[in-house]
Amino acid sequence: MKENNNPLPSGHEPDTVRLIYAYFSWSAFWLMVGTIYGLLAAFKLYWPDLLAFSGLSFGRIRPVHTNVVMFAWSSMALVGLALFIVSRTSKVKLYSVRSSRYALYLWNIAIALGVITLSLGITRGPQEYRELIWPIAVIYAIGLLLNAYNSYQTVANRKPKEIYISNWYILGAFCWLAILYTVGYLPFYQGGIGNIVTQGYYMHTGVGMWFTPLVLGITYYALPRILGKPIYSYALGVLGFWTSLAFYTLIGAHHFIFSPVAWWVQTTAILFSVGMMVPVWSGFGNFFMTAKGSWHKVRKSYAAIFLLVGIWGYALSSTQGTIEAFRSANIYWHFTNFTVGHSHLAMYGFVAFGIWGAIYGLLPRITGRSPTEGMMGLHFWLAFVGGSMYVIAISIAGVLQGISWVAGESFMASVHTAAPLWLWRSVGGLMMVASHVVFVVNLWEMRPRSEATVLKEVHA
Repeated sequence: MKENNNPLPSGHEPDTVRLIYAYFSWSAFWLMVGTIYGLLAAFKLYWPDLLAFSGLSFGRIRPVHTNVVMFAWSSMALVGLALFIVSRTSKVKLYSVRSSRYALYLWNIAIALGVITLSLGITRGPQEYRELIWPIAVIYAIGLLLNAYNSYQTVANRKPKEIYISNWYILGAFCWLAILYTVGYLPFYQGGIGNIVTQGYYMHTGVGMWFTPLVLGITYYALPRILGKPIYSYALGVLGFWTSLAFYTLIGAHHFIFSPVAWWVQTTAILFSVGMMVPVWSGFGNFFMTAKGSWHKVRKSYAAIFLLVGIWGYALSSTQGTIEAFRSANIYWHFTNFTVGHSHLAMYGFVAFGIWGAIYGLLPRITGRSPTEGMMGLHFWLAFVGGSMYVIAISIAGVLQGISWVAGESFMASVHTAAPLWLWRSVGGLMMVASHVVFVVNLWEMRPRSEATVLKEVHA
């Protein structure tokens, strides 16, 4: 472990440092909980009689896994990073440490209650990522609003005249999730075809207008800091922001191609899925042009490597989603394991890698402590190899399933075809869990001391 005793920069007092670290710590705890449930779900595909209890049936542990990794691990880690960045770029103290601390309490309560109720089979029904009953959702929403208000007030009190591009994405994400969460839980249009349309909007926009802008906004701050150079193009960042807003909110129906949803709604979703290539590849190009000429720094920094692999995950998963939206591809891939591979490429290959890169690159700057390069490397390679094995195996299984179904073979024939690949999915999952254990150890190595110290900021 490396240590440095430089003084704390203005805007990051010990209370703020401890708050940010608390978000990371709880996110790491829920990461372990969520991935253990996910690993168990993977095992159950291959060994369905494993732990044959109702509370541990596949239909109950999968929603626990998805809700925990999305709304606890990913969201807590991203908000912790967002609180750091809005304060740092605004050159002021965080508006209210207390409100974000209360928000963290509420989120932990909501997720804990969610794990219990989902395990007992108490849900809103088969509505992916919306399974939590409304009283728990209200608790979570209050925590979200507290963090949103805190972030907005911090930026409103900023010293620079301009709003840094990261804060466009961060504040936009808070605004969009509040709208999305409200629409997803309103009792209107929650039956029949209306529920299908709402479901497509909710689950796709949740990824595209909450996780995606947060990770992109964080990367717009973290990557230049790590490389010690400005972002390649501010204009491309603005282009990505507005085109994401224009295209992403209308593509949810591409999850329900060939469904009873109106044909024109499906076609609109396909067209806007193609439009999504504008923000995706403009953002991808912006980050890699920023790294151009600094590859010697990238090779020496696992933080930068995590971030850039995450950006590759963003580009690949988004392009894959656009291709899958076309009816000719959708008929083979949708409702198969290919979609599971696609979602993990996005949430793991993009979101998780982006989170880890930002934490490794930024947290040592406010605690003065850093894990060794060897431990960060161990984390990276376990996560990269395990995640790749998982995504590739489950995607191949999905392709084989789709071919089997289109050929008119029985459902059980497709199960027997995919089963050997489910074993490799489990092996990859084991490596992913091992990488998360290494991350928890590394996070402990970056813990703040009682008297918080930091490394001096490298100004981009």
